[in-house]
Amino acid sequence: MLTDGFHEPPYKMNYNPTYYQEFFESYGFEIYFKQYCYGLKVRNQLDEKFYERHALIKANKDFKAVHIKKSQLEKFAEDFRTIYNKAWIKHGSGKELESKQVQQFFKKMKPVIDEKIIWYVYYKNEPVAFWVNLPDINQIFKYFNGKFGWFEKLRLMLMLKRKVSKRMIGLVFGVIPEFQGKGIDSFMIVDGTAHIMNETKYEDCELQWIGDFNPKMVSVAESLGSWRSRTLITYRYLFDRNKPFERHPIFA
Repeated sequence: MLTDGFHEPPYKMNYNPTYYQEFFESYGFEIYFKQYCYGLKVRNQLDEKFYERHALIKANKDFKAVHIKKSQLEKFAEDFRTIYNKAWIKHGSGKELESKQVQQFFKKMKPVIDEKIIWYVYYKNEPVAFWVNLPDINQIFKYFNGKFGWFEKLRLMLMLKRKVSKRMIGLVFGVIPEFQGKGIDSFMIVDGTAHIMNETKYEDCELQWIGDFNPKMVSVAESLGSWRSRTLITYRYLFDRNKPFERHPIFA
């Protein structure tokens, strides 16, 4: 539920009237975790520490940062699955993503993919990190007056090609456990940002929700010179009112 940041939402962002929060909380729903979104200007200068960490990794030729290529979409989809399963398997439900599931997701995503804003890091050609962004197509849909027939679909493709959307949405960012805390995030961000600044027309970025149970990612987002653009809350209601309520555990 959106509780702060009632302004123009990006594509598929939750949006609800302001009174929902009081309505649900007065009924008995309790905060399970908060989710923060962060806004930032694409062309802002990064903190010097990012460049220092980047230089250390860049000196090691075993590492490389590359952006996605639609011509190799199946490969990048499988690399995404590899990184995701290693980075997230110990969190939440602990369920691994299946190959078929990820391939279908990338296939659906393909029409709106901008190759220059989806980045991976490889170590000795093995995938170790990803940073996935997409153009905010709400910046285009707002011109369609709620319609999406064949004419609007054609307009969408043309407007994507013309780079009408000046905002990109940060969907997911991950580093496999054995490479966390070693500067891989800085290496990927600096390399990726340089290409985005020089080869695209994006002006704004919004990083999609980061749970308050993930302090490491909150720290990364805030270190980018960002601001909290929205706050959402995931609530729980215990039908057994005698059972003690516990919030989402903090990621180590």
